[in-house]
Amino acid sequence: MKVILNDDVKHLGEMGDVKNVANGYARNYLFPRMLAVPYNVETVAYFEGKKAEIEARKEQKRADSKSLKEKLEGLTVELVMPAGTNGKLYGAVTSHTLFDYLTKNGYDIERKRIEVPGLTIKNVGNYTFKVHLYEAALAEVKLVVKPQETASTEKKPAAKSPKQNNEKVPAETEEKADSTEAKN
Repeated sequence: MKVILNDDVKHLGEMGDVKNVANGYARNYLFPRMLAVPYNVETVAYFEGKKAEIEARKEQKRADSKSLKEKLEGLTVELVMPAGTNGKLYGAVTSHTLFDYLTKNGYDIERKRIEVPGLTIKNVGNYTFKVHLYEAALAEVKLVVKPQETASTEKKPAAKSPKQNNEKVPAETEEKADSTEAKN
């Protein structure tokens, strides 16, 4: 069934686009939610009248995409990940990891638009990843993966209470401790 999109529909298209969709998808999803209208003479005429508005909206998206591209290309993402002494990560840097980082830093980018070279990064080093923006716009972002600083491998003994050290404890303190244990 041929329809004209009334609004932007994720994975399908933008307002004013003419698309061929399955009959059930149009009847059961697009039409009840007012996301699309059937393709006919009246709806084509209606969207011809709104053409300037639709084009202005697309131009605004292009401008936003261009400014976002400039911001992203000036950005250097630094991730600190747990790694072995040889530089191999214990986990991996994926598009989801980068999505979380960008979201926390105020960038509104869909995870599926982030492209990591080789799908995952498993070593410490300098990389670049791509972010697909509006239409054909593409931003290349610098990524630095650093190893996490680890504390010395020796285990420090936990602080012991005076009872565990076999030290003499004043009777008052011992009675207070016993009474609080009894209450619990």
